[in-house]
Amino acid sequence: MRFRPEQHLRRQGDFDHVRSVGRRFDCGAFTVFYAPRRPPLIPVENTEPAPARAGFVASRSAVGNAVARARAKRRLREGFRAHQTAFPPDVDFIFVARRSLNGLEHSVLQERFLNLCRKLFPSRAA
Repeated sequence: MRFRPEQHLRRQGDFDHVRSVGRRFDCGAFTVFYAPRRPPLIPVENTEPAPARAGFVASRSAVGNAVARARAKRRLREGFRAHQTAFPPDVDFIFVARRSLNGLEHSVLQERFLNLCRKLFPSRAA
């Protein structure tokens, strides 16, 4: 399944909302902040819930140089993309990378995403 453009968390206000209102969960190699999405300013008559949105952060001090930061964000995006059906709709997520993320094998990182889904959203995780 694709990680569509409407699933990207892009605006600074959305990041601020998730960090201030949301909850935090530590996954070892990365941290997740999540919060229900703010209602739109103009009501939309769409009855279908919007898919979960995600933003990815890798700071220079936490992860390293530009190559390491890009790799960390790419790996987090892939983990979210692979398990996006396990994340509830109308919820925004911020994934914050740590230095140890790039040292994990792919299978270990995927298992961490599955454990995250099982712990936070047991009814959706398969």
